[in-house]
Amino acid sequence: MPTSHDVAKYFLSVEGDEGEISNLKLQKLVYYAQGFSLALLDEPLFDEPIEAWMHGPVVANLYHRYSQHGSSAIPAPANFDVTVFSKAQRRLLDDVYEVYGQYSAWKLRQLTHEEDPWKDNYKEGVSSKEIPSDEMEVYFRENLVN
Repeated sequence: MPTSHDVAKYFLSVEGDEGEISNLKLQKLVYYAQGFSLALLDEPLFDEPIEAWMHGPVVANLYHRYSQHGSSAIPAPANFDVTVFSKAQRRLLDDVYEVYGQYSAWKLRQLTHEEDPWKDNYKEGVSSKEIPSDEMEVYFRENLVN
């Protein structure tokens, strides 16, 4: 099974070295990829939990991996093996990128703040709380899948 790091590398590879994907934007793209995978493919893309942080959904270990970039663009990976994903997963990732990749990090943050998986699990003053996969699956299936 791919990891959240594989999903991140996929998006960074698609964006390329001229890209504008910051850690904040990357977190949101990975969140949307997981949500749509749960709703459309009936399986998670990766096993790591997604947590409700102040600025939206975050995979903690992925956040820490790219935190040294601050709000700057993250460079594309030097080498990435796309075959870690099935054809259906690659199609899903391309669709997520096509729809959500056009938005700024702050626009994506705003979108996630309006959605139930984050709203129902974020508690101000609490360090972090996992967003349950089943809540994401239901929300994405009922609200974001046409």
